[in-house]
Amino acid sequence: MPDPSVRPRLSAIGTAFPGRRYLQTDIVDLFNISDPKARRFFTNGYIHSRNLVLPEPSADGSLPDEPPAALYAKHRHHALETGSLAIERALTAAGLTANDVGYIACATSTGFLCPSLTAHFVRHLNLPPSVHRIDVVGMGCNAGLNAIQPVAAFCAARLDGVGLLVCVEVCSAAYVADETVGTAVVNSLFGDGAACAVLTSAPMSHPGLRLVDFESRMLPDHFDAMRFDFDGRKYSFSISRDIPSALGAHVDQPVDALLARNGFRRSDIRHWVIHSGGRKVIDAMMQTLDLTRHDVRHTDGVLYDHGNLSSGSFLFSLQRLYEEGVATPGDPGMLITMGPGSQIECCFGLF
Repeated sequence: MPDPSVRPRLSAIGTAFPGRRYLQTDIVDLFNISDPKARRFFTNGYIHSRNLVLPEPSADGSLPDEPPAALYAKHRHHALETGSLAIERALTAAGLTANDVGYIACATSTGFLCPSLTAHFVRHLNLPPSVHRIDVVGMGCNAGLNAIQPVAAFCAARLDGVGLLVCVEVCSAAYVADETVGTAVVNSLFGDGAACAVLTSAPMSHPGLRLVDFESRMLPDHFDAMRFDFDGRKYSFSISRDIPSALGAHVDQPVDALLARNGFRRSDIRHWVIHSGGRKVIDAMMQTLDLTRHDVRHTDGVLYDHGNLSSGSFLFSLQRLYEEGVATPGDPGMLITMGPGSQIECCFGLF
């Protein structure tokens, strides 16, 4: 097993939310959903509230249609504003400044900018002009663990280097409003938010999780189960009902391969952080991996309080684990995210 003492550490985490916080009962009325089957997706109790950037209601109380240009502007403004706040909070928590940053990676799937979001962050926050950067766009909810790997490689090569992983999702910039059940599934699930994690191999006041190794697994038989469709005007996200069972049936493969390669077993893992993809997805993970409700308490909690925050969900859960203060030095931990492809990403680490 590689020596974890020289591996980069996922240290301080900062988070932020745009817009306002809505109860699920508020949102179902704003979207003017009358179909009882569609309404049940909003009132199942697994999600209590979410932050969203929504337009002011029309005179009849419903949401007006947002043209593509307005959705683009929404993503651009709130991704930069909310992501910058998450970065500032993470750096402050780590006792660092913008000038310390040597690498920044940003994951998003809710909008496209060129110059990209990392370029906007460099200019807006006065990061060093020499900063290395990469943008991971269109990889969905698993993208955070994809984007963290080049940052970890940078920090492993430069033992005093500091890198940032920024996950910014303005899911309300990719919403459509209609009466279909498929739309109700999406509109009842996703929330807006940003999370930033500081990575470094140098000693830090926030010990955090040492990133030891990664494993990926693509499920080609479920390639189109999660995707964006384009109707000629807007993008809309689509999720197959088969996703929970497909992910649950295969998650043990990358997890067990990753652990075996590093000399561990599932029973050795003390802390599990799983993407808050939805209650059925979480339950499928629990069943396959033999986890308890306590094991996924932070995953459940983030889903209940904020919905599915796409690529940043695992960082929100990990932040709660850090704040809980139960992880002790040497504890093994596992991070799991899932997204389009269909794809499962895993990261094994030691506290």
